[in-house]
Amino acid sequence: MLRPRRIVFWGLVAVLTALSGCFPKSDTVFNDTEETDLTAESELPLEADQSLAFFNNYMMPPPISFNAAAPTVRGIYVTSNRAGSGQYLQELIDVCHNSDINSMVIDVRTEDGFVTFKGMEFADNLGVSVNNIPDVRETLAMLKENGIYVIARVVAFKDSNTQAFRPDLYIHEPDGSVWLDPNKVPWLNPYNPDACDYVLEFAKGAAEVGFNEIQFDYIRFAASARLDNADFGETGGFSRTQVIEAFANRAMETLKPYGVKVSADVYGTIISSDTDAGIVGQDYVGLARILDVICPMVYPSHYANGSMGLDIPDLLPYDTIYKAMEMSNERLDVIPEDEHRAVIRPWLQDFTATWLQNYQRYTSAERGAQIQGAYDAGLSEWLLWDPSNNYDSEGTGGAPGIKLASGGAEDE
Repeated sequence: MLRPRRIVFWGLVAVLTALSGCFPKSDTVFNDTEETDLTAESELPLEADQSLAFFNNYMMPPPISFNAAAPTVRGIYVTSNRAGSGQYLQELIDVCHNSDINSMVIDVRTEDGFVTFKGMEFADNLGVSVNNIPDVRETLAMLKENGIYVIARVVAFKDSNTQAFRPDLYIHEPDGSVWLDPNKVPWLNPYNPDACDYVLEFAKGAAEVGFNEIQFDYIRFAASARLDNADFGETGGFSRTQVIEAFANRAMETLKPYGVKVSADVYGTIISSDTDAGIVGQDYVGLARILDVICPMVYPSHYANGSMGLDIPDLLPYDTIYKAMEMSNERLDVIPEDEHRAVIRPWLQDFTATWLQNYQRYTSAERGAQIQGAYDAGLSEWLLWDPSNNYDSEGTGGAPGIKLASGGAEDE
């Protein structure tokens, strides 16, 4: 028999099922045997129970809003070590002041399951907090004083630490052992309401210390065919996309009293591939109907050669972003104008993919080309990902005059 809280959970899923639309399937680009992720540093070869208490004419950039309360977000990813260092953080603030950058996405809960600062009572009691950001409230106050909008990156279901004291929250093998992805990493079980509540406790903690927005990474299942034989416990017969949407709804409801925006990182390929969406549980349109912001990870280096008709996407940063965002626009056109639709804020590549056979060095020119591609597709927000946090101000205003490599007059 299902417990009452599980009945509520599956009731929410049922509502989402009734609201979801149907779209034609397209070819998957996932490798069936390997987990691939677009945002995790480790993936770049260089995201009420008492027991839980312990635990165009090419478009010029739209006018920038340098207001920490409600900006047009143009941001950078910042590690907790950088955010916790006065010197390094000041350097990044200077980059913001000399560019169109006005926001920072800072690691709060990482892939290993740890919180990056002390003072979040829930994390401190569980012993899963570290002191990378010595005084998080002071840090956030300084950033806001400098007009910077601060976003907490909260990793959701990828978690290699909690199994030490709550293995019941994880996906399991049929024999009862904790399931591991191809990289030997365990994942919390999105079908388990207690696991969802566990993640949301960290999100609430980030909101309480003063972040303007909570951005969930790894708000999905592992991209692995090994999940086909995994034990999820009680599923109610619902799909992966349905339970991820249920979690998104619960996150919106849970965080509403804090006055923060709620966003999520999603695979870029789910824009066009329903097969990929089904594997990881991220339905692009479904999540856009729920969340405030969606951040598709559309790094050119992470698209297979030939994707979107592009021979080598990494060599064509403008084309890749423009085409991906045009597909995004088309996909979201099914949402009526009078209904809620999330802001689309893509993650752009600010690193060089040296592991590719054919790659180019990403500098201000490639950065500007991607930003311009987003602007020309009608978007006004973006985020830059560099795991090393080596940012500069050049190219953040876009690069007017860039044309598609195909020579098409896309702006006419």
